[in-house]
Amino acid sequence: MSDENQFTAIVLEEDEDRKVSAGLQTLPNDRLPEGDVTVGIEYSTLNYKDGMVVQGIGRLVRDYPHVPGIDFAGTVEASSSPDYKPGDKVLLNGWRVGEIHWGGLSPAARGRGEGRGRVPEGWRAQQGRASGTAGYTAMLSVMALEDHGLTPDSEGEVLVTGAAGGVGSIAVSILANLGYRVAASTGRADTHDYLKDLGAAEIIEREELTTPPKGPLAKERWSGIIDSVGGPTLHTALASLRTHASCAAVGLASGFKLETTVMPFLLRGVNLLGIDSNTCPRERRMVAWDRLSRELPLDKLATVTNSASLADVPDLAGKILLGQVRGRIVIDTRKTG
Repeated sequence: MSDENQFTAIVLEEDEDRKVSAGLQTLPNDRLPEGDVTVGIEYSTLNYKDGMVVQGIGRLVRDYPHVPGIDFAGTVEASSSPDYKPGDKVLLNGWRVGEIHWGGLSPAARGRGEGRGRVPEGWRAQQGRASGTAGYTAMLSVMALEDHGLTPDSEGEVLVTGAAGGVGSIAVSILANLGYRVAASTGRADTHDYLKDLGAAEIIEREELTTPPKGPLAKERWSGIIDSVGGPTLHTALASLRTHASCAAVGLASGFKLETTVMPFLLRGVNLLGIDSNTCPRERRMVAWDRLSRELPLDKLATVTNSASLADVPDLAGKILLGQVRGRIVIDTRKTG
């Protein structure tokens, strides 16, 4: 924590007109929620959902004041849980942290020990958080596709949409490292070299995936899809999935409406797999973290990571929603300026 009696965090406030504002506040330690594990946070991250929360969009937070932040990594400082002891290095993501429960944009957190996992062997806390919820979600997406038959020998490329974002960047890195041929879709010309450095074999312009096919189906192309965009992009991508192939859908930054027909499902037997980090069973969660520690190249993780301080959060939240941020934003919660 920042000192023995208080800590400085990003706090959301809501006024009588329900307008949300975010800024740094210094709070006494007794404002921390009840719980059996207290963690000194070192790193948190910002993703698209954090951007919505900090900007007051979508009503994902119901109770104010509130500390946002979808995940965190740090060290256990006090514990009455039998599973954790002071000094343990831990991670937390999921369980509606940053929405219902106070989150990671703070140097201190307290909550239930059951929500935490240990930093993977060989990783520092910063590396664990650089991967964070985005990396964990990307790995869950890869695992879901593999559960439904995808292998590096499958015919066709694996398409990753929203590839310059957090989930997309790490998904490209994981898939390329595992030997898959990856097609990365982006709407930003300045990210082409970045995505190729992560292992993308081909760059697909966003316009190609927002132009609907002439009929209910298009030529078979993709051996699998990891889609974090949704909307028209998901509709177009599904129409080009190969027979019995699968699409793992996560995030849906362009909307959750399913703008497609039943034809890909009826005529090609494709699978649409929903990925939700909040509802993932603990056993599968641990498998995902273990695989990340072995299968996500740390040099690629460093490439996608951008560091910032707590004071940068309000400005960065707006940039995320405008699609102006590339890769992962890691917040050093011990820095307030």
